[in-house]
Amino acid sequence: MYKRNAQGWSKHFDFVIVDEVSLQIAFIFAVAIRHQTFAYSTPLYRSLGFVLFLADAVSLVLRNSMHGVISRGYFIEARETFKNCFYVFAIAMIFLFGTQTGASYSRIILFLVFGFHFVISYLLRIIWKLAIKKYGSAKVSKKSMLVVAEPDKAEKILNRLSSDELADYRITGVVLTDKDDRKTIGEYPIVVGLDGAADYLVREWVDSVYIDASLSNQQVIKLMDACAQMAVPTHYHIPNLSRDGVKRFAEKVGGTMVLTTAINYATPIQTIMKRCFDIFAGLIGSLIAVLIIIVVGPIIKKESPGPILFAQERIGQNGKRFKMLKIRSMYMDAEDRKKDLMAQNRVKDGMMFKLDFDPRIIGNEFLPDGTKKTGIGEFIRKTSLDEFPQFFLVLLGTMSTVGTRPPTVDEWEKYEYHHRARLATKPGVTGMWQVSGRSEITDFEEVVRLDTEYITNWSLGLDLKILCKTVGVLFSRKGAM
Repeated sequence: MYKRNAQGWSKHFDFVIVDEVSLQIAFIFAVAIRHQTFAYSTPLYRSLGFVLFLADAVSLVLRNSMHGVISRGYFIEARETFKNCFYVFAIAMIFLFGTQTGASYSRIILFLVFGFHFVISYLLRIIWKLAIKKYGSAKVSKKSMLVVAEPDKAEKILNRLSSDELADYRITGVVLTDKDDRKTIGEYPIVVGLDGAADYLVREWVDSVYIDASLSNQQVIKLMDACAQMAVPTHYHIPNLSRDGVKRFAEKVGGTMVLTTAINYATPIQTIMKRCFDIFAGLIGSLIAVLIIIVVGPIIKKESPGPILFAQERIGQNGKRFKMLKIRSMYMDAEDRKKDLMAQNRVKDGMMFKLDFDPRIIGNEFLPDGTKKTGIGEFIRKTSLDEFPQFFLVLLGTMSTVGTRPPTVDEWEKYEYHHRARLATKPGVTGMWQVSGRSEITDFEEVVRLDTEYITNWSLGLDLKILCKTVGVLFSRKGAM
């Protein structure tokens, strides 16, 4: 029976335990210093200890903060440890504030826990990593693995496979797909030719076979079939899909096993949690949108007769078209006047349309002395009040609270291959580039880079970070259009 390696955050579950233990030790020390008592001797502090435990679990799992923990250097580890301790502290403070129980606890304890947690967790992480690197690679029960490769690639493949210090396999031999005069490649013996590999597997100790060779070679296919008959696990490397920045995983489609490549993916739990948050945000945002419409709607009608809401066709996830809603901030003939103003577009390549001063906005005009006058349209755009009706679409599932900004149809028609990466996720009310400058960004390639960066590094923690930044942008009005 083949035992699959752990995936995702569970791959480093040992470090999750290390961090939880560190936090509880920090908690015990903090209570002992402040009250000269054992932390779990009273129901009050037992509850706080449990809250801290859950806060740490939420921070570690949702942020996937243990990803790459083994290879991280001392400084990066200190930074990641500090960030996790801060999130635990923040979650605990929010809980105490929300439940109105903060007055029951000493604030000094929480600050002591934060400090102790950082020091103890960092030290234990480093010690545990050193122990793993020293003793983890010395397992006597390592599985034997046979490597099948093409002669010109064999040395590179063997170097890559042997560079993994924590691997649970040891390479016991090499099979070359074509004849070669060499007896060994580095320290590894060439044990048999490809035509005799299946017979070799029957008689020798081989736990698995790693294959890095073209499937156009019929003997390679025969060897894989033979391995299947012998129940020998095979690991087939896809040599033609070596592009960085994509994730690959096996799954079933229509009853057939396929290798799927994607810029990123969300687990079912992450998808459900994101949708639950969108429903929650959609309800609140929709209520706010109704109140805004009641207040500014009559002013818009008076300044520019016509509908209060403006529906524009946009391009959503994977090219799906939908109608995006906004509170109308422009005159009714804005789209017709766009052609005449194209020469003033601040985005050089024309992939987006932005003006320093847009006369199509309700209330905007140049006075006889050359000064600029603004009105209700500019106000609701500067404060982003016009965006709130999009929460109706968030509630319906057409949009998400955080995502990428959906392009207009004319912008989308100019897209090149790499621009389409922006459409790999559901469009959002806010997103990475919106909180990174908005109107200051005039290079469309920078917008694409930020959106692609968001999709590639997506996590629920990143969404929360962007939402916090969005609040700051709204209050400062920095970069608003």
